[in-house]
Formats: sequence, structure tokens, C-alpha cells
Amino acid sequence: MSKIRITKQFSFEAGHALHGYDGKCRNLHGHSYYLYVTVIGSPIQDDKNVKHGMVIDFGDLKKIVKDEIVDVFDHSMIFNKNTPHLELATDLKNRGHNVILVDYQPTTEMMIIDFAQKIKKRLPNNIELHSLKLQETATSFAEWYASENE
Repeated sequence: MSKIRITKQFSFEAGHALHGYDGKCRNLHGHSYYLYVTVIGSPIQDDKNVKHGMVIDFGDLKKIVKDEIVDVFDHSMIFNKNTPHLELATDLKNRGHNVILVDYQPTTEMMIIDFAQKIKKRLPNNIELHSLKLQETATSFAEWYASENE
């Protein structure tokens, strides 16, 4: 049976600061992120299955990515939990802001690794995560490919 890749695009807004960085991004700032999720599998061949002909229902993929990524990270401030910004993060959180503390420098590169792990664990057994693309500006993005991370 043929293997088919399908891709769904998502977007969310988030802010972060890169502690220790030597450029402007050490300051608090935000991005309009675009996340492209590509999975691979064989279309369902059972003509009695309501999802006949689909690799995965786009709605099912949407639910996974919204639950794990979009609904969590949208309109949040992301900080490395080992940053000196911890006091600021705690203050913001206590004031009702959506603050996420991660155990990595919240660069696009590290975020995409985190996202890949979160999405992979939720996919059905017959579907594989093929690739992710996380775009943080009109001209800057990171890509993750399963074939390079096995």
C-alpha cells in the first residue's frame, strides 16, 4: 500500500526571552508562530470504516496538536526554568498570565524538538510523525525530520 504524507498548519502567538544571548532576543519579545505538522501513513482501505481513504482525519490531527501545543503555548510567555527571569515569570503567573517554564532555552530549535516529542506520543500506532516546521518570523524557521532523529 502507498504511503502518503499529509500536512496541517497551525498558528499561535507566544513571547519569550533568551537568557544569556548576545543579541536583541535576550529581551522579552513575541512571535506569531506557524507550525506545519506532517504525518505519514497508508490510507485506510476498509470501505466500512467512516475514515475510509484517509491516512488520518485532519480533525483528529488538529485535536492532538491543539491539545499538546496550540492551546498550551498560545498567548503565553515561555521561560527557561533555570533563567534569572524566574522571579518575573513567577510574578506574571501570580497575576494570572499564561507562563510556561521549560527545561530548555526557548529557541525555535528547542521548541520544535519538544513539540515533536509531544505529538509523537499521541499519534495512532499506524501513523508516524514525518516532519515539523516551526516558523517564528516571515523569514526564519526550524525544521525537524523523523528520519534524522531516530
